[in-house]
Amino acid sequence: MQDHRIRAEVLVIGSGISGCISALTIAEKGIEVTLLTQGEDLFTGNTRLAQGGIVYTGPEDCPKALESDIRTAGWDYNNKKAVRAMAKNGPEVLKRLFLDKYPVPFHKDDDGEYSLTREGGHAVPRILYCADHTGQSIMEVLAKNVAEHPYIRVCTNRTAIDLLTNHHHARGTEFMYTLSNKCLGAYVYNESRNVVETVLADFTVLATGGLGQIYQHTTNSTGSIGSGIAMANRAKARVINAEMVQFHPTTYFQGTRSRASRRFLISEAVRGEGAKLINSSGEAFMHHYDPRADLAPRDIVTRSILDEMFKTEEECVYLDAANHVKHDLTKRFPTIYGKCADAGLDITKEPIPVVPAAHYFCGGILVDEKGKTTLDRLYSVGECSCTGVHGGNRLASTSLLEGMLWGNTAGEDIAARASKKSKINRKMLDAIPDWESPGNNSNEDPALIAQDWAFIRSIMWNYVGITRSTARLNRAIDDLVNLNRNLRSFYKRTPISRPIIDLFHGSQSALTVTVAALRSKKSIGCHYRID
Repeated sequence: MQDHRIRAEVLVIGSGISGCISALTIAEKGIEVTLLTQGEDLFTGNTRLAQGGIVYTGPEDCPKALESDIRTAGWDYNNKKAVRAMAKNGPEVLKRLFLDKYPVPFHKDDDGEYSLTREGGHAVPRILYCADHTGQSIMEVLAKNVAEHPYIRVCTNRTAIDLLTNHHHARGTEFMYTLSNKCLGAYVYNESRNVVETVLADFTVLATGGLGQIYQHTTNSTGSIGSGIAMANRAKARVINAEMVQFHPTTYFQGTRSRASRRFLISEAVRGEGAKLINSSGEAFMHHYDPRADLAPRDIVTRSILDEMFKTEEECVYLDAANHVKHDLTKRFPTIYGKCADAGLDITKEPIPVVPAAHYFCGGILVDEKGKTTLDRLYSVGECSCTGVHGGNRLASTSLLEGMLWGNTAGEDIAARASKKSKINRKMLDAIPDWESPGNNSNEDPALIAQDWAFIRSIMWNYVGITRSTARLNRAIDDLVNLNRNLRSFYKRTPISRPIIDLFHGSQSALTVTVAALRSKKSIGCHYRID
């Protein structure tokens, strides 16, 4: 068989916390997993960037209290069943996986007990952390276990192009007339060999992360362009709450001329430890906007900062940790301290200039409590999925817990189904053709691609950003529809490449968010209409 045609029992697209946990859970049952990552290793996504921590439970805590905090932060727009499941099962699964099976070195106090911190929107301290590099520490543990597992095959430098389905791809009338549409794997671009592989799988898991990079200012990694959303949409899997893009209130502001590909996050945990937001006059202002002040949920803090910036006509506000945090900042927040120090700022003496940036996608591919989508044999976990846990706005430090929990439950469900010999029949798989190159026009120009990206990001930031209106959204839709049409025409006969794949996925996910925002007339959480 051709080496570009690959047969997998389970295909996992994405290598963050949810993808790795799915792969490990399935592989533990003796089922072979093919795990795709865009980079040279598993550290290319957003999980490694998570600073604050992961929700657990504390002595003053209980599932109902966590459930209440999640629903309050989410403006009660949440899937109550999913919230209840996470509040009840999340801490138990965390203990089993991250304290026992794959031990993560969470911080402990002098008595050897796990330290718990509190962040915005939480009523009590319940968050485990590894200084201010929790995500990196989790990924180091997971990557080691994935690399050592005999049933997991990691394929690096891979970019998924399109999901394979029998309705859209299979050749033959016997598949055309079937009522059930199934996901059969994906077309995958192998950047190292410059070929497109046909990866055929009994089950496929999308764990592709968020879409922050479609915005001009974001905390997200470079691959977070909504590829999973674009592919799921084309395969007719249902996507919901796409208008719910959360903006983190505090990212390091280095001036308007900063050309950084992403903004450096100043963790919610800094405010959780007592830091206060102040304006250019040194005045704390959050108590004017919400009784919870600096510990209000993210959407409220973000809009409050924006209002304060308009009021003071300043480019940023400031986060004062030096005068309000009791801990040694160099030890509690070493990553933040080091990053600011590199820029010439000593956070033990000076306030940190901060601005909001696109951070987390609360919507996504609709899934049930087992991670199943509306397309048979397709699962989705992590940020690209929508479990309904977050509703209109995500509560701090719940993303890692959700990714871990749904990665585990999806893995368990797939393993149970796979053990029942529910393989896709050979005839259907053989009916899937290999990728056909569209042509050989050499018109891929980095300058043009960079300009198209700048256009997308400018539209999304200015028209589909923190505050939205009908006029802005209609303008955005006109511009994005034209761009998508022009891209299809211009690259119709151009050989495939990762920059072109990413541009198509980014333009399509941007349009999906914008259309959803226009249709959603009511302000809820991080979707805020000014008209």
